[in-house]
Amino acid sequence: MASLNERMRALGETLGMPEDSRQVIAAGMDEVTASGVAAGLPVGAEAPDLALRDTTGRLTSLSGAAGGGGLVVSFYRGAWCPYCSLELQALQETLPELQALSAGVVAISPEKPEHTVALVEREQFGFPVLLDTHQEAGRAFEVVFTAPASVKDLYTETFGFDLSRQTADGSWDLPIPATFVLDAGLVVRAAWVDAQYPRRAEPDDILAALRAIDG
Repeated sequence: MASLNERMRALGETLGMPEDSRQVIAAGMDEVTASGVAAGLPVGAEAPDLALRDTTGRLTSLSGAAGGGGLVVSFYRGAWCPYCSLELQALQETLPELQALSAGVVAISPEKPEHTVALVEREQFGFPVLLDTHQEAGRAFEVVFTAPASVKDLYTETFGFDLSRQTADGSWDLPIPATFVLDAGLVVRAAWVDAQYPRRAEPDDILAALRAIDG
């Protein structure tokens, strides 16, 4: 089977985004990376034990979601992002192996609840998808950035897409797509944080990080 990032590249080819638009986005994301504004919690940091509502309205804490083998926390941009949907599908495919390691999984998005609910109902994920309506979780994990002006202009003027109509807080703030592996004490044991959004954590690498917790 193709790796997740191979599938991401194939998806990018089918989307057919013009090269000049790709370059604008890539340059904008390089700007975000260089700023250091959303570098993510480092390995060894203790993640906050946040509690957020899931799509059923239930309050879910990170400590409550963690299993004895740890917790995978995935921040994604929203259901509007096909790369994010593909990543969540890969997590769903990997769920049996994660459960075999006694690890929990949560996905977190700043999108309006109705969009998140629709995604979960369509995909039938076997893990909680949490609503970060005020982006407090994203900021606590240090992954939130404001879209650069060049990217905002491209989305609104070329794509006709207003991100502020998608985010629950009505902003142009987003989490960098990021995946964290936490141990049962919520200490970060591995992290993948990449502003270039077609690049995501490989499921095999996530599994290896979880296995290493007790190694």
